[in-house]
Amino acid sequence: MSALTLKGPYWATVRQHRRALWTVPAVVVAGLAAVLALRALASDPSSDAIPYANHGWRVLGLFMDYAGMGLLFLPLLVGAFVAGPMTARELESGTWRLALTQSSTPRAWLGAKVLVAALVSALGSAALVLVYRIGWSRVSSTYQLTWFDRGTYEATGPVLTAYCLLGVAVGAVVGQLVRRTVAAMAAGGFLTGLVLFALSSLRWSLLPTQSNTIPFSGHMSQLVPSNSLMTDWGLVTSSGARLPETACFERTQRFNDCPADLNVTSRYAEFHPASHYWPTQLIETSIVLVLAAAALYAAFRLVRVRRG
Repeated sequence: MSALTLKGPYWATVRQHRRALWTVPAVVVAGLAAVLALRALASDPSSDAIPYANHGWRVLGLFMDYAGMGLLFLPLLVGAFVAGPMTARELESGTWRLALTQSSTPRAWLGAKVLVAALVSALGSAALVLVYRIGWSRVSSTYQLTWFDRGTYEATGPVLTAYCLLGVAVGAVVGQLVRRTVAAMAAGGFLTGLVLFALSSLRWSLLPTQSNTIPFSGHMSQLVPSNSLMTDWGLVTSSGARLPETACFERTQRFNDCPADLNVTSRYAEFHPASHYWPTQLIETSIVLVLAAAALYAAFRLVRVRRG
């Protein structure tokens, strides 16, 4: 992160946090090297006598699983870093006043922090998404690595970058309010994670599900398209009433044998097809960016009210 072409508070911000900022491209390069190496070791599973039996493919799948879950914490780290070392530490020590002696203003001081953090977070997270997709493309649609799985969903689309930008905005607010480095880091990471958890819990309510029914004797593979996220399923009676999938089993101890008095005629399922991936990504990304803009507005209002 060269600061040679930067001026004023931007130069000071990059210079002050250059070591931390350099870790971003270092992680991207290390991740790309690991993914390319594992892809080279993972042969095409379709070429094996037993699908998915080769050791290299399993190692790649395990790596991508852990990498996806690890990237979930990236927005939390961004929020913690901006809240603590970038904002609260200078307010706690009083060194932020040094910027005011350099013909700068409190708004320019905060703006430099936010702009540098947002630029590095956006470019770094976007690069990590591309690196993840390179590895994931070889092992996609397998256990814990389907498009809707926690970790994989965030690590393969723009929503990860949006959450990182939210972490920047939340950190800018929390750092000014808490003004204690460690406490601000904890609060910034926690609040960013809380928003991520809340929105991910509502994620599959953003679009209406599709539904399908098949005769009771039909096979489950006919009920839901492959690579879909099934949200609800069960049985349908002759009157159109829905029963849980276990209704027959509780009476007969067999899933394919129903008592006549239940009048079960078919099975139903509600699901999100794979085509819902990008619409859900774009809707959630838009919501997160709106929240980030609101938090950023609050941060600049706060610095104007408290520090002029």
